[in-house]
Amino acid sequence: MRKLTTILLLMFAAGASAQNTQQVNVFLGSSGDHGQMSPAASSPFGMMSIGPQTYPKLHMGYEHKAKTFLGFTHNRFEGVGCQGSGGNILIKPFMGDDDAKTSTLTKQTENAGPGFYQVAFTNKIKVDIAVNGNNGAEEYTFPQNSKKGFYIDLSHTLANKFVAEEHETGPNGISGWVDSKTTCNVGTYRVYYALKFNTPVQFNEINKHRLTAGLNNSVNNVQLNVAFSSVDLAHAKAALNNNGFSITKTNTEAAWNNLFGRIKVKGDAGREKLFYSLLYRTMQSPYLVSEKDGSYRATDGSLQKTKGEIYNGWAIWDNYRTQLPLLAMLFPDKYKHMVTSIANMYKYGKKDYATQHEPSNTVRTEHAIVVLLDAYRKGFDVDFKGITDSLIADVDRLDFTHPDKALESSYDVWALSQILKITGKTELSVKYQQKALQYKEYWNKDFKDLTKPDVDKVSARAMYQGTIWQYRWLVPFDSKGLIELMGGEEGYLKELNTFFDNDYYTHANEPDIQAPLMYNFTSQPWKSQNLVQKYAVDTVVQYYFNDNSRGIDPFVDVIYQNKPDTYQRTMDDDAGAMSGWYVFAATGVFPACSGWPVYYLSVPLFNEVQLNGAGKAFTIKVENFGAKNRYIQSATLNGKPLNRNWLTHDEIMKGGTLIITASAQPNKSFGTQNQWVSSVDMQ
Repeated sequence: MRKLTTILLLMFAAGASAQNTQQVNVFLGSSGDHGQMSPAASSPFGMMSIGPQTYPKLHMGYEHKAKTFLGFTHNRFEGVGCQGSGGNILIKPFMGDDDAKTSTLTKQTENAGPGFYQVAFTNKIKVDIAVNGNNGAEEYTFPQNSKKGFYIDLSHTLANKFVAEEHETGPNGISGWVDSKTTCNVGTYRVYYALKFNTPVQFNEINKHRLTAGLNNSVNNVQLNVAFSSVDLAHAKAALNNNGFSITKTNTEAAWNNLFGRIKVKGDAGREKLFYSLLYRTMQSPYLVSEKDGSYRATDGSLQKTKGEIYNGWAIWDNYRTQLPLLAMLFPDKYKHMVTSIANMYKYGKKDYATQHEPSNTVRTEHAIVVLLDAYRKGFDVDFKGITDSLIADVDRLDFTHPDKALESSYDVWALSQILKITGKTELSVKYQQKALQYKEYWNKDFKDLTKPDVDKVSARAMYQGTIWQYRWLVPFDSKGLIELMGGEEGYLKELNTFFDNDYYTHANEPDIQAPLMYNFTSQPWKSQNLVQKYAVDTVVQYYFNDNSRGIDPFVDVIYQNKPDTYQRTMDDDAGAMSGWYVFAATGVFPACSGWPVYYLSVPLFNEVQLNGAGKAFTIKVENFGAKNRYIQSATLNGKPLNRNWLTHDEIMKGGTLIITASAQPNKSFGTQNQWVSSVDMQ
């Protein structure tokens, strides 16, 4: 009886565990210029990502509507620009006497989920791929008694350039390394790999970097195992295993569900599927690059040891206000290592984009100093004293030459002034605080006057992917000062109302994604409660794209939808930045300002949300939940009335219960007392 009970419990647990992975649509954002996401098989924070290479391709090497496949590649950086990044080691199955490189694979059916990808072609070849950690299993099924083999291109990349590679072949495999340029072709990263077939193959070189692997005609089922390492070839070879598709798929599903379990939502079934599909996107990067024995390559290429874990693969300019704070809340056990990894860059080499010795593909690291301050204030250990000189040197190199750069750089200067205060360097702290306050001079020069003809032009005055209207709100560290620059609250509200009433706001990129929150510290916080839900679930008008200013062909639709062409045109997910925005909106708590451990409140998109990041459940329940009830009428925290519209990180991580009573009409007094508003001189 005990044995039967155990079996039933395991079956129940397996069923419950499978639920969240089954809700994820990995094809979301994989068609057109709508997110630049991929259905590739991947595991949480793993640098291996095996997926299809199609013709035509998008940034991720894949277009959902495409029928022609060029093969399968083994890594990619999800949702980023510069026409994509990764695409190493292209493998293509082929049959017959056709040229291996040009033979045709035409998609007939495909299926995919977290950790696996499957496709069947019209020529009867079937492919099943699964990834767990830095290990992958690829199973190829060929029609019987046909000539067959694999075309392998070791120099293949997406838009990032191939640099060099070395390899050696054996009776049934290949091993070596590949150097490629990082995202936007700025730095260089190296991947060590080992490939092993479960049957003998005959290798024939086409040229220096391309070869074929021929199979015996009687072999119809082939298993290929692959392992990656950022450290060296020995670690890659040692990591190889014989696990097939089924075992690898089961293991990676367990890993995904373990992380999905850190946040639970209850509500509309379709909305739950969208939620977990977007949550999945926030866990693709950064990548775990250290080995189990603690060895890792630093950003200067040196071999180092750690007692914890080391991560790489950053897109911090994009996600420092959404995805990274989400990881801090949901996965503090992993995030503590990510924080150490970011601090490590200041020891071994940090560039705004990438070094020439990256241990993995990466994008950019601006605002890393803000992330470190934010992590410290959320209770994570940061060795500021060991990197203070490097932090100062980094800030002293900041660019103030363009209007957007002036505001962006001032944020980092402010973060440094706060860190110096924390470490007891009072005089230096005052110096950099005064420098941070100089943002007001830049703001008055470029952002005050809205009568100039270029204030509504994307990339005017050499700015990056935004307008004067959109960038002028980017002073999250001194909202109090920003209000004063606009002549007080009356002038501030007038201009903020104009911004949203005329659809100057854009959700296509990150410069103004905090703007919907910016009523929270005024006499009208209810407007932020409305805007957060508006851009999460309503049909909205979006005039701006990354490649044009306010045009005559706006996006008029819901931004977040569970379909391949979700998002608006040219809107990248940017390494989980934009999906992280939705996840926060859905939970009803949103970071107020990276650098401070504070969250503004809104009505969640679900009846109930449970956050389990620190092992102590923090439950958010909505009374009077309804489609039109998007305003907070009242709230209680652990049974006591909550007369403020914000919570601290500590309050959430300690666990407890927040009950929000929702209403279709705003309670214009809720959140107007005991407000949290950032200011430069706040303690």
